[in-house]
Amino acid sequence: MKKGENADFAGLTELQKHLVFSIIAAIPIYLASNLYTQSIVTRDDEEAAFAATAFFLGGIYTGRYISLVWVSKKIPLRLFIGLSIFSILCICWIFFHADFPLKGTRVFLNLILFYLPLFLMSIAIGMLIKLGRITVENQLQESKAVAEQSQSELHLLQSQLSPHFLFNTLNNLYGISISQHEKIPTLLLKLSDLLRYSVYDAKELFVPLRDELAYINNYIDFEKIRIGDRLTLTTLIEDLTHTDINIAPMLLIVFIENAFKHSKNTTEPYISIDMNLKTWGNYLLFSVKNSHGSTSDENGLLEKRSGLGLANVKKRLDLLYPNAYELSIQDEDGFYQVMLQLKVK
Repeated sequence: MKKGENADFAGLTELQKHLVFSIIAAIPIYLASNLYTQSIVTRDDEEAAFAATAFFLGGIYTGRYISLVWVSKKIPLRLFIGLSIFSILCICWIFFHADFPLKGTRVFLNLILFYLPLFLMSIAIGMLIKLGRITVENQLQESKAVAEQSQSELHLLQSQLSPHFLFNTLNNLYGISISQHEKIPTLLLKLSDLLRYSVYDAKELFVPLRDELAYINNYIDFEKIRIGDRLTLTTLIEDLTHTDINIAPMLLIVFIENAFKHSKNTTEPYISIDMNLKTWGNYLLFSVKNSHGSTSDENGLLEKRSGLGLANVKKRLDLLYPNAYELSIQDEDGFYQVMLQLKVK
């Protein structure tokens, strides 16, 4: 069908569409009915076939009308099963009757035994068609509502990322401004770059992984300046600048930020952080491991101390990567370790 024909068909009213479909469907129904009636009557088989076609189409629309009772109700599965079984039984009877019609002059009774199950079957089929359409439309509406709700929740979660990061960073800058004020100008420049990405570039649900890695590297440089010689940092990040992998923005940075945050809040002379990022088949493997001292144990595990950031990222993972990620957080031998396996987009 050409584009112009599609446009013409779309412009038809609902009544005109039903009329067109009825005419198209009537042709094979009439031919099948004519062949069938020839086996049960010896005369006027054309009239009998025409009547059978009218009965069948009338039953279809009768079934559709009856189905309107369930428009505002939940359609039970047993109704679909019952209608399907009833239709199959009617079809079986029609085929049986074609092979073993009543003999003699019982033409009228033969037609009744054909028309009645045909009409009842057509009602059942009409109900199945309409109920199936109603069910699909209801499911689409529910899915649309869930998608809109998830979208709203994602935008809300994403809008919380920048304030969360800014709050933590400003706290850090305050402490540095007292003891190491000479670092403040450089840190402010780095902070400007970080905020530019988080405010303007990270508004999409997914961004190129290379952009996210550039942001992470910028953040690591920021922390290196802030922490200084206390930091022992090991990074093993695969070169993914030329790949077309996408990722949810500001996702990995939450774990990295927590690693720096909880490492520096210790009385240990040195801070140890290890980060790894690589691809494995269709998955992205990320891990970060950081040291912590005994002062971190007073408040429990990392999950209990990370505040908004970690709770936020878990919700985003559930919404954006349903059944497509594995997250593990461990606290062993003075180290916190986060391991994330993520299916790439």
